[in-house]
Amino acid sequence: MTVQDVRAFNRFYTNVIGALDYSRHLYAPYTLTESRVLYELAHSPRTDAADLRGELSLDAGYLSRILNKFEQDGLIERTPSRQDPRRVRVTLTPRGRETAALLAERADESVGALLATVPAADRPRLSEAMRTVRTLLSDGRPPRRSEDVLLREPGPGDLGWIVARNAAVYAAEYGFDASYEGLVARIVADFAEDHDPHLERVWIAELDGRPVGCVMCVRDDTPATARLRLLLVEPDARGLGIGDRLVSAVVDFARGAGYRDLVLWTNDVLTSARRLYQRHGFVLTAEKTHRSFGQDLNGQDWRLGLTGEGE
Repeated sequence: MTVQDVRAFNRFYTNVIGALDYSRHLYAPYTLTESRVLYELAHSPRTDAADLRGELSLDAGYLSRILNKFEQDGLIERTPSRQDPRRVRVTLTPRGRETAALLAERADESVGALLATVPAADRPRLSEAMRTVRTLLSDGRPPRRSEDVLLREPGPGDLGWIVARNAAVYAAEYGFDASYEGLVARIVADFAEDHDPHLERVWIAELDGRPVGCVMCVRDDTPATARLRLLLVEPDARGLGIGDRLVSAVVDFARGAGYRDLVLWTNDVLTSARRLYQRHGFVLTAEKTHRSFGQDLNGQDWRLGLTGEGE
């Protein structure tokens, strides 16, 4: 392979995905670089200006001009970092999140249209080829930081993945039988068939192009109360803080949606999950033994107040 081979591929690929074709309005009224900055602000836990510069390899002056434009457009807010007042923390406003979501939707539609031209039988080959390129050009190093994990909304097939992986992981680690898979399937089906996107949401944690975790936030039967459900992190992706990020996403979303309380039900055998909930301020409110999923279990109800009262 020569330098010209790589450059030829780059020209081909940027043309295929329309990266230079602004007539398609993929990023309008923002440039590709500006859209990438918005994407990082919407998905990365690192939102300091210095972190953005390092993550995207941007010149400090160029990034400053982009952020100034975003601030003028009402997309971001800049405040001193709590950890280091010398650093500037950048966060999206509600308008900024709406803009980032619109750009992401356009990109998803564009890529979806591109994939529609690829026969189903050839898609595994395409996926494997893309993983090969990423692996070789990153020196084969697997991602090792929480920041390498993308939290995103579910795409086609992801809800089915939630059911399959919950069933497989809980069977392997806790001996749960098929009735647990049935419970998860009903929860996911209820969400898929009828949910309010302003009040309910699913997150998929993606690492190196594959899903490795999930969590749901749904309305509870109790008024003004949200319920955290189906938190899962794949065994080979644990230790990267993915569970912490997923729970944080639910807490932030529930608080922003106006819920007063966030509740969850779990079993005491899930010790790592319980410690995670405690770190986020959840309080144990009730316990009851039960026979479910082929096991004798001790069920637990946990609650987190979101209004500052009784937390």
